[in-house]
Amino acid sequence: MSSVSINERVEKIKSNENEMNSFIEEYKPFIASCTQKVTGRYMQYGQDDELSIALIAFAEAINAYDAGKGSFLQFAQSVIRRRLIDFYRKEKKHGNIIPIIELAEKDDEETEVDLTEKEAITKYDEERLSELRRLELEELKEELAKWDISFFELASASPKHKRTRKMCQKVISCIISEPDLLKTLKNKKQLPVAEIRLKTGVPRKNIERARKYIIAVVIIITGDYQYIKDYVSDMNLSLQSEV
Repeated sequence: MSSVSINERVEKIKSNENEMNSFIEEYKPFIASCTQKVTGRYMQYGQDDELSIALIAFAEAINAYDAGKGSFLQFAQSVIRRRLIDFYRKEKKHGNIIPIIELAEKDDEETEVDLTEKEAITKYDEERLSELRRLELEELKEELAKWDISFFELASASPKHKRTRKMCQKVISCIISEPDLLKTLKNKKQLPVAEIRLKTGVPRKNIERARKYIIAVVIIITGDYQYIKDYVSDMNLSLQSEV
């Protein structure tokens, strides 16, 4: 079935619960595949909560889809990924993400077992945090592409000198503290250089030179990037090696 016919089919089934359920059942393998790409492991319906989240997200994608969003399957994959990220964030916040660890049941080895469990949980949390950062970086990569900005460009455009970093920080702080500037930036996908120059006194050529870096940092700071905002600390981005 072509992507066009899938898109048309989705538009037609929104108001028909039976057809929606049939469509979801038909695309269960696709939903599982999307989920496994996020989790990095094999999943089974009826056993893994992530698949239940993904099924709900797929249904949400059907209801929210319109032809202007492009390919339905790409849109659905994005919705599934975002909902799973939200799920992991909540689980992390409430301390519910706990790995299944096989422990030897020996009383005389209790201290050693406890230490092993703590180490395993720490390792699991670190791996999960790394995975959440990777997923957010993928989201950021997609967002920056809308601005014609790549991670490769950011790696080379990141300010190397303290004076340049301070200049960038001044401009970024100005944009974030001025709602009108931020609105103009996001709506027009352009840096309001003239207004920024008037408010900060930073020369136009300096702002233009750091344009893509400034935009990227503003997007990160004002966006829903909980796990990668530390990449902006001290105005240094470390993106190239992550994706």
